[in-house]
Amino acid sequence: MSLPHVTGVGTGRDERTGQDVIIVFVTRKVPRDRLRDEDVVPDELDGVPVRVLAIGEVSAQE
Repeated sequence: MSLPHVTGVGTGRDERTGQDVIIVFVTRKVPRDRLRDEDVVPDELDGVPVRVLAIGEVSAQE
């Protein structure tokens, strides 16, 4: 996903429901009303729920 603040995408399991989900990692969460429509992470992709997880800046470790 080439959206602002997105640093990665993965899969996982929702802790509350146990349902498989797509996880979108972002540097920081931004309220929907401050994003352009085309920059909003969708609530689901191909019927799979999407969760957004703020993880901060990502950098390589040596």
